[in-house]
Amino acid sequence: MTIYTALIVVAAILSSAACGNTMRGIKTDTENATEKTAAGVETMDVKAALIADGRVDAANINVDTSASTKTVVLKGSVPTAEQRTAAEAIARDQAKGYTITNNLTVVPQ
Repeated sequence: MTIYTALIVVAAILSSAACGNTMRGIKTDTENATEKTAAGVETMDVKAALIADGRVDAANINVDTSASTKTVVLKGSVPTAEQRTAAEAIARDQAKGYTITNNLTVVPQ
């Protein structure tokens, strides 16, 4: 086997390994993008439900969602304890299968 042939064989082996790594990278990137998209959709759905429900003033509510941990976090403030409780119930109804973390504070107006 000549050096030229040996170099071609080594290059072929290395490029096939690189293709495998690239494919794994593409799969991981796709999974991450899908997860972020799912979290974004869940965030929008919960926020829209809070806005649409007349029991809650959603102006100062921030919704964060993690698809990997299946968690929705409510942050910000509402004017009453009843609205805090209602916001959590709305999020729970909207985000089935997600854990709801209610970090809302009550700040009377």
